[in-house]
Amino acid sequence: MLTAPRMVVLGSSNTDMVVRVERIPAVGETVLGGDLLRAGGGKGANQAVAAARLGARVSFIGAVGEDDLGSQTLERLGAEGIDVSRVARIEGVPSGVALILVDSEGRNLIAVAPGANARLAPDAVRCAGAVIAEAQVLLTQLEVPVETVLEGLRAARSAGVLTVLNPAPALEGLPEEVLRCVDVLTPNEREAAALVGRSAGPEELARELLARGVGSVVITLGAEGALVAESGRAELVPALRVRAVDTTAAGDTFSGGLVVALAEGLGLVEAARFASAAASLSVTRDGAQPSMPSRAEVELALRRAMG
Repeated sequence: MLTAPRMVVLGSSNTDMVVRVERIPAVGETVLGGDLLRAGGGKGANQAVAAARLGARVSFIGAVGEDDLGSQTLERLGAEGIDVSRVARIEGVPSGVALILVDSEGRNLIAVAPGANARLAPDAVRCAGAVIAEAQVLLTQLEVPVETVLEGLRAARSAGVLTVLNPAPALEGLPEEVLRCVDVLTPNEREAAALVGRSAGPEELARELLARGVGSVVITLGAEGALVAESGRAELVPALRVRAVDTTAAGDTFSGGLVVALAEGLGLVEAARFASAAASLSVTRDGAQPSMPSRAEVELALRRAMG
């Protein structure tokens, strides 16, 4: 890799409050857990960190409050080498927080208080038009207002920049224009079903999304890997075999890895293979951003997997 690819991530940032428990409690039940872990999170910030650790030059467009959590978020992202000059600080609104329970099998339960993320306006994207135009890829998600996401996709499209949307959290009734502005869509199975409006197998869901105007679809399948679907073909890319400790942000690591590989010129299947390896490594560690691997770790894992 001669030159680090340039990308813009448009999305949310949170502070994650994580408690490990033996099992996820039922409604109305209290369970005792381990010590509280506080770490950086939010799908947008997670994906920005994943891409930065894998070798990209990343600019982040987002919003935080004028509080200690917001300042700590900016410091964390800056320490990863991420440009945070386009992050708005919103007065009188708290920064985003996610409350996360992780059980003994690595499964999680998450509730998010979006705070400033919900106030990220389309104007923030318009002010960052020059930054978007200089990038190779724009990556975004759905933890900020849809109208802001659409503004970002439009700006990238008009500048000839590759657009990647991770449609999380799952959202029914997403405007069709959003899908038509997406070059690569990266849902999990549940998110794909929500977009289509019905349950079906991954290949059928992918075909429906392609028919709605998406350029290509990569459906993540957890331990099974990912289904890559383009016009006329679909291929399953297996995940590395690992013991999962915490699946928080595995999908974000996948998305970050995918855009880095695409920006470096890999085809979609090979990019998904790289992204799947990164995500597989992330689930072997606790937390969201703390779990994300380096470029060297992913390349070593891929070499070992190839024998």
